[in-house]
Amino acid sequence: MAFDSLKTEIKNIIAQSGISVDDKLTKICELLQTNIPYYDWVGFYFKNGDKEELKLRSFAGEPTDHTIIPFGKGICGQVAVSNKNFVVPDVKAQDNYIACSIFVKAEIVIPLFLNGENIGQIDIDSNTADPFTQEDEDFLEFVNAEVAKILA
Repeated sequence: MAFDSLKTEIKNIIAQSGISVDDKLTKICELLQTNIPYYDWVGFYFKNGDKEELKLRSFAGEPTDHTIIPFGKGICGQVAVSNKNFVVPDVKAQDNYIACSIFVKAEIVIPLFLNGENIGQIDIDSNTADPFTQEDEDFLEFVNAEVAKILA
């Protein structure tokens, strides 16, 4: 499924009434993980209250032990501090990488902003080496902008 048609699906999920924010986040994770062949794990992490850590809120894919990630640790923790997209073509080349699965070869993490503040992120793990392009970054920035609308 092309990114353009997925954008329509994302907007439809965001617009649904009668379901919780968490259900919408899970539906988005499942949509991406099911329709993009190299998105093997998709999750949303959010700042955990006043703590300097991220907490996993919704995901699709294999369960992970990494439900809490300290700021600065791993790719997700680095994005929480840098406020910048982080694309990792080869996780083995990263010193500060938290391995979630032996099958993961690449990762992309895009911060999620609400009113200019980095409140969370979408995290994608791929079992395919170096699959992410600028098109993925742009698409995931769109996803996060849509998600921000239901968090306000």
